[in-house]
Amino acid sequence: LDLRLAEVVAISTGTKCINGEYISDQGLVVNDCHAEIVARRALVRFLYSQLELFLSKSREDWEHSIFVRHKEAGFRLKDDVLFHMYISTSPCGDARLNSPYEITADLHSSRHFVKKFHSHLRTKIESGEGTLPVRYHGAVQTWDGVLQGEQLITMSCTDKITRWNVLGIQGSLLSHFMEPVYLHSLTVGSLHHTGHFSRMVTRRLERIGPLPSSYRRNQPLLSGLSSADVRQPGKSPCFSVNWTAGDSQLEAVNTATGKRKDSGASSRLCKHALFTRWAKLYHKLSTQVASRGETPLMYCEAKLAARTYQTVKQQLFKALQEAGLGTWVKKPPEQDQFLLSV
Repeated sequence: LDLRLAEVVAISTGTKCINGEYISDQGLVVNDCHAEIVARRALVRFLYSQLELFLSKSREDWEHSIFVRHKEAGFRLKDDVLFHMYISTSPCGDARLNSPYEITADLHSSRHFVKKFHSHLRTKIESGEGTLPVRYHGAVQTWDGVLQGEQLITMSCTDKITRWNVLGIQGSLLSHFMEPVYLHSLTVGSLHHTGHFSRMVTRRLERIGPLPSSYRRNQPLLSGLSSADVRQPGKSPCFSVNWTAGDSQLEAVNTATGKRKDSGASSRLCKHALFTRWAKLYHKLSTQVASRGETPLMYCEAKLAARTYQTVKQQLFKALQEAGLGTWVKKPPEQDQFLLSV
């Protein structure tokens, strides 16, 4: 990586998740405000802007886009475009939990603990920090249960990064238009142990089996900084900041409500905002491709219509279960059953 040729396209901060009482059935909140997850959502906005650039009538615009036409998937990245992610501290979940134990080989008392929970799926704690191993029962959360006070469960950042390494970082909606987009490298600042992180990613994906064309078991180049950042102890802020290339200013999101800190309006990263951009692209491309049907108006329908992506996702979840690493916990389905106002 030649940093002189690199461009920063997404930045974020954050360490907390939404309070369950604020979940939205209209896609108007950001559920997970951990920095890694917000950065990916900000990157998705960048991918949308690059697709829109390609579809511009101006030759200069589409020549500057990172995409080229691809007959099977619609679009793919230009050969010289690679994505690199930097995280200031090891992602929450298994990557952070186990790394200190691997550094010292003579911690006999820790060996059973490490063996029992090595590579296990873990969940974030609502409105707090840290993670817990997934429970083997109740893998589907209920809407009324959360509203009545049950803790809203969100998968750890380690688990979500593992998912990106199979499904790509573009998500299900953008997979309608493009091949999966994978991270080329991942650099971690402090609390890292790249040996454990690498083994964790490899071992988790051992049972996944053959994948459809264009999908793969991605293994990003992993590295850590030689001098760790010194982090001042103190209470983490209750807001998350995001920026995507092209934005004139930062956006701060209240992590408890999942909405903008200044006005209480919905974030530019919320599901509704991204789905609106997707629908416009789908409509524009459907006029060019006869096989595309009417634009799905319900968010969950649009996601399910990305059939290959959904098949690979179920394949991943099954592989994790069969490896004894736990069941991926899903959010209540009601939160994805919203329509676009046309």
